[in-house]
Amino acid sequence: MSDKYDVVVIGSGPAGYVAAIRAAQLGLKAACIEKWKNNEGAGVNGGTCLNVGCIPSKALLDSSYKYHEAAEGLAVHGISTAGVEMDIQAMLGRKDKIVKQLTGGIAGLFKANGVTALYGTGKLLAAKKVELTDNNGVVSVIDAENVILASGSLPIAIPVAPVDNNLILDSTGALEMGEVPERLGVIGAGVIGLELGSVWGRLGSKVVLLEALDDFLAIMDKAIAKESKKIFTKQGLDIRLGARVTGTEIKGREVEVTYKTTAGEELKETFDKLIVCVGRRPFTQGLLAPGSGVDVDDRGSVYVNDFCATNAPGIYAVGDLVRGPMLAHKGSEEGVMVAERIAGHKAQMNYDIVPNVIYTHPEVASVGQTEEQVKAAGEPYNVGTFPFVASGRALAANDTDGMVKIIAHADTDRILGCHIVGPSAADLTQQVAIAMEFGSSAEDLALTVFAHPSLSEAVHEAALAVDGHAIHMANRKKRKK
Repeated sequence: MSDKYDVVVIGSGPAGYVAAIRAAQLGLKAACIEKWKNNEGAGVNGGTCLNVGCIPSKALLDSSYKYHEAAEGLAVHGISTAGVEMDIQAMLGRKDKIVKQLTGGIAGLFKANGVTALYGTGKLLAAKKVELTDNNGVVSVIDAENVILASGSLPIAIPVAPVDNNLILDSTGALEMGEVPERLGVIGAGVIGLELGSVWGRLGSKVVLLEALDDFLAIMDKAIAKESKKIFTKQGLDIRLGARVTGTEIKGREVEVTYKTTAGEELKETFDKLIVCVGRRPFTQGLLAPGSGVDVDDRGSVYVNDFCATNAPGIYAVGDLVRGPMLAHKGSEEGVMVAERIAGHKAQMNYDIVPNVIYTHPEVASVGQTEEQVKAAGEPYNVGTFPFVASGRALAANDTDGMVKIIAHADTDRILGCHIVGPSAADLTQQVAIAMEFGSSAEDLALTVFAHPSLSEAVHEAALAVDGHAIHMANRKKRKK
């Protein structure tokens, strides 16, 4: 291949395809390499997120929640239902249709923006050259002024639970189960484990989540994590903390799992299916030739600076491949930043304000610092909380589980963090993220007019509560005169 590109992106997930499009928008000649194939063997874009991650899991989460609500949640509204059934194959078919629509959409966006789509495996060579092995096995070398590595991540495998995607599944296999298992085990009660456990729990599985850590959702604010565990337990999820899996044994069409508790007790549990959700790791296999000049740490992450530049000139890395949370939106914004910096702009990214969401129902979302982090830093702070049970809009919707929590600096009143478990938590948290981006105080939110009745009022009330001024709940401290 004789063409030379200003930018070659390896990987077309949320970080890669966004980087390629933005580069092309800025007048750079851009190409994007993707090795993913669909069921027909054709190359498709979107990476893990669109094909087997964010999008298909949300499709199943929404389908399963609608079934659950139709079967169990409509009587309170005066709606009688009987004989509600779930067609699993139809649910999976809808999911696949959405995936096809969105991955095809990226191809359309590439064409509209002038990005060259290349299908095959990319490998970074020395001197900013990229080796492309296309889907027919033909090898060529591409010259590039700049290369952006965006190869993403893959599920972590653990020896004690070898995945066969028959009885023991990874997160990808869990999206394709053709029937509802009576007993479902999940190793890991993090984001992916909770989401997948929720899907199949709503459809009728008895779900047991085995979490090695003693703390539930250790990355979240403790008050929100505590409230979330209470809600999920009430929903029927059996969350066992301090449960480290030590072995699995296939017995016919069942999986026997052995685990040890924090107290050292060895226990066994039998499941019809077992999902392994213990995290993800950067995917660098075959990505870097020995002379590429790019350094990787012992976890497989590519070393980058604050602007996602590697130690090799003209080589960048973004998304799950580098430090920080493995979030699609974080990767996308890194891709935009890198493309703009290549084009000569002074772009940078604010890593302090990256929302994090668990798409259960209710959702769990956060942005900024937890109370524990603020306390550890020794900063003075105030906290305001507001429960959804005191929200008129949440009551009208019969969706009152959860709360909003806002943390603000005691001296400056600047918002330091927002943490929510409750209906539409992702969207409500984003409101606060925008405020934080502009350096807003809790008082700024408190002085803003919120529509009534709306779920957003819970954010308003939590902001008022920071200074003891909440209107629709009793304040924890005396109101200042």
